[in-house]
Amino acid sequence: MAVSPNMGPASIEGHYDEVISALGVVDEVRKGSAQGFHGYLVACFDDPGLHAAREVANGPVVGIAEAAMHMASFICEGFSIVATGHRNRIILEHLVRAYGMEHKCRKVRTTELAVLDLEVEGSEARNVILEECRRAIAEDHSDCIVLGCAGMADLVDYISRELGVPVVDGVAAGVKMLEGLIGMGLSTSRACGYAYPNLKRYDGEMARFQP
Repeated sequence: MAVSPNMGPASIEGHYDEVISALGVVDEVRKGSAQGFHGYLVACFDDPGLHAAREVANGPVVGIAEAAMHMASFICEGFSIVATGHRNRIILEHLVRAYGMEHKCRKVRTTELAVLDLEVEGSEARNVILEECRRAIAEDHSDCIVLGCAGMADLVDYISRELGVPVVDGVAAGVKMLEGLIGMGLSTSRACGYAYPNLKRYDGEMARFQP
């Protein structure tokens, strides 16, 4: 089942958007836990709210950026991430370091595209992404492309066919990893780092998020 928060920005492009959207992610995970879902996929490449979601979920939570990088690391010596707007580069570089992927990620590449440009029929978004991927192979000496936006999922076959290299979509990678975790009966540990939030009062507009 795919859901989207009923609050937050139309797209996530920058630190402010990410913080605001994280509340919506946590809210949906809490709802899913109440309904008995077994696992959760955060389908935005910034992985907003991922760690907070793991604290409140009743099953494993996977972020598509983390899943895509790990999946790519199994099949290549080095990959490039090709994403949308330039302001997202620093966020993705932070994630590369946080996930311990500096030795595999050759470069984070961004473009002039806004996230919502990917949804405009007849736009040049498809060609812009392809050309940036082509430069990644030629200039970064990468042998795999990680698509840095959930909105690029439909470009996997096209780019792989054009460039002759594996192309990893984080949504598909995340779903497969989540299926594996659930199939193995694994869930988030509550021993320390992802323990359930401490019970305390939350004030003002945040009162409804009280654990």
